[in-house]
Amino acid sequence: MICQECNQRPATFHFTKVINGEKTEVHICEHCAQEKSEMFMFPGTSGFSIDNLLAGLLQFEPLTGSQQHAFQKNEVLQCENCKMTFQQFAKVGRFGCSQCYPTFEKQLTPILKRLHSGNTHHTGKIPKRIGGSFHIRKEIEQLKQKMQEYISLEEFEKAADVRDHVRDLEKKLSGYKEGEV
Repeated sequence: MICQECNQRPATFHFTKVINGEKTEVHICEHCAQEKSEMFMFPGTSGFSIDNLLAGLLQFEPLTGSQQHAFQKNEVLQCENCKMTFQQFAKVGRFGCSQCYPTFEKQLTPILKRLHSGNTHHTGKIPKRIGGSFHIRKEIEQLKQKMQEYISLEEFEKAADVRDHVRDLEKKLSGYKEGEV
């Protein structure tokens, strides 16, 4: 997507403003966001700052250098691998390593729920041109997992029903042309 202000650079900031029930979406590049910072200023700040944006999403107050030392807690949650703290993540906006995700999982879950309308697992988007066969494959995969659960619970009748449904979907899938699958 191209920046709506300069029509030259790719839009990297996507804002949705709701004023009196009217929703307006703005897609701008980083350069234009800095130039038009008054549109996106946070109370008590002098300009646009990605740190302030992230701090707002994470519900942290951005701290100045002296405040960080004065109000530091004795026990700080820290990644064992890279030694990054959650406060450092909130300031930088990205984790230091793959072990940060399980370390900060409890702090991330409410944030992800807020950002993704209650969802905590990313499912992604599927292009419409390959959606038909892909959706069927995904459903077959989910049904096979469900069938295994029924088998482990010794609910064989339910497992048989799911197996029959899987077979029907597999027949439907084999009906797609080679180019669509």
